[in-house]
Amino acid sequence: MDQELLDAVVVRRWRGAAPGSVLLDGFHALKHALRFDAAVELVLTSDRAAVAALARDLASDVADRIDALAVQVPAEVLKQLVPRIHPTGIAALAARPDRAANLAALAAQPRRAPVVVLDNPRNLGNIGAVVRLAAGFGATGVVTTGDADPWHPTVVRAGAGLHFATVVEQLTVDQLPFDGPLYALDPEGEDIRGITFPDAALLAFGSERHGLSAELRARATRLVAIPMRPQVSSFNLATSVGMGLFHWGSGPGSRNGDAELPE
Repeated sequence: MDQELLDAVVVRRWRGAAPGSVLLDGFHALKHALRFDAAVELVLTSDRAAVAALARDLASDVADRIDALAVQVPAEVLKQLVPRIHPTGIAALAARPDRAANLAALAAQPRRAPVVVLDNPRNLGNIGAVVRLAAGFGATGVVTTGDADPWHPTVVRAGAGLHFATVVEQLTVDQLPFDGPLYALDPEGEDIRGITFPDAALLAFGSERHGLSAELRARATRLVAIPMRPQVSSFNLATSVGMGLFHWGSGPGSRNGDAELPE
């Protein structure tokens, strides 16, 4: 098959991918997706040899799989399909995890690690950073309320493909898995240093601008505050989540040390 015909076939396959397919934008997103058993459908690169060398250096455990999946296309073809090409020059499509299975994982008991709840987050990069934190700490999952899609390509890019290492879903407050205590992070709450988060907890964080909604505050078991210097307005959302998960992981009852953490 000549290159022009091959390019046309690849473009047709990419554009004909199943609705809801997840864009894995860049090498690290693909690496993590493969490590956590994502169903990767198509991998494109403008420099197959460079990607193979990168895989050997940074992800030898999945290097053979990346080499087998990668299809080289001209850079201009890749630009037609991916508006903002990652510096590593590779993009892929993967099937989104089954929603029913995700909801079952969120509701399963006993829960060995908290669920992070982002109440109406607005910044897509922050959501991705939180997914990356949740995967690193071995959290059960990340749930968002509101309109922002936690599987938006910008979120997946910021999360480095670690959506496949934890559960990521979008729910309403009424749909949250309220089979564990809900600790809502709020400046008016009790000092976090005097509280231990149980493994079954839901840890809720408000939006970057407006904080917690009245609906979620009303459902909170306890309001919890992270100490902060006077006259400093707030911490970044992902920073707050990182501190909350570290506090849980440092608690006497946490089993976080048993979690299998991603590299």
